[in-house]
Amino acid sequence: MATPVSKIKFREPQIEMAHGAGGKASRRLLEGLFAPLLFGSSQGPLGDAASIQINGTRMAITTDSFVVNPLCFPGGSIGGLAVHGTVNDLAVSGAKAEAMVVTFVLEAGLPTEILEAEVRAMAEAAEVSGVRIAGGDTKVVEHGKADGMYITTTGIGRLISGVEISAESVRPGDKVLLSGPIGDHGITILLARGDLDLEAELRSDTRSVLPLVQELLREAGAGVRWMRDPTRGGVATSLNELARDCGHGITLCEEKIQVRDSVRGACELLGLDPLHIANEGQFLAIVSRELAENALRALHATPGGEEAGIIGEVREQPAGAVSVGTLYGGNRLVDMLVGDPLPRIC
Repeated sequence: MATPVSKIKFREPQIEMAHGAGGKASRRLLEGLFAPLLFGSSQGPLGDAASIQINGTRMAITTDSFVVNPLCFPGGSIGGLAVHGTVNDLAVSGAKAEAMVVTFVLEAGLPTEILEAEVRAMAEAAEVSGVRIAGGDTKVVEHGKADGMYITTTGIGRLISGVEISAESVRPGDKVLLSGPIGDHGITILLARGDLDLEAELRSDTRSVLPLVQELLREAGAGVRWMRDPTRGGVATSLNELARDCGHGITLCEEKIQVRDSVRGACELLGLDPLHIANEGQFLAIVSRELAENALRALHATPGGEEAGIIGEVREQPAGAVSVGTLYGGNRLVDMLVGDPLPRIC
């Protein structure tokens, strides 16, 4: 029987760059066009991976495309980023990546040495992350049509037993954990393009967060309600999506959110909020009040988690919104990302 098709609500005349930025425009496109036509009226909250069941075995599956410009940047490149992004989407969905397939869309004229370097970066990242590259595809398009290369991945993971990640399980009093400083990736890409006359010793945070997630789940188990890696749209967009899906409010403490001085300086020059800047090696977790401190200690004891912190909590109000207590004693609402201030970052 065919899946009932819900009413299409997306009425914008054409697709703009903002529709791929992970913020409000992306949400309108996903919920207004893709979800009604592909999933029908039964689709629940959209996450980083889908849970499927085959012959009684539950698995997680995710897919993503990588169009970063430039291809290589301080701290990483598109090949490693493609692996990390896939592994991380599965990790924050409560699954360990087991295998992935990749598609390369290459532009005619791409130097072979650049392609070889990215394939090597992908192989190295896969080995470190413990995921097997099981297959793939290659296409070549005309010169000037693909900015060197695009990469698409699909990953499949084994769900970690005893863990149920969902917005519906979030409760007032739960704590918001963040694994480390925010904004490194987005600002690194911006500086690598030469778009900003600012010198800074800054590197992308691209990495697998699976080891941190595994330690968090080992310590807090069922106390971990929800997780997300705040890529496009940043921390603000991820938490606004959660607030809307769970119906509660999220209150953050600004002084507890770690932002490097170089990231903060770049944001001030450009009029950007660090909470909207993309990350590729951090994750957010909502953990029950009783287990939050134990969970934080577990992250601190894990390599790469030394800068993790509790940055806020879930409250009944403001329902469906995110607020931030400022350094000066005030309070401000932080919405999802609007527009696309930093396109082509992942």
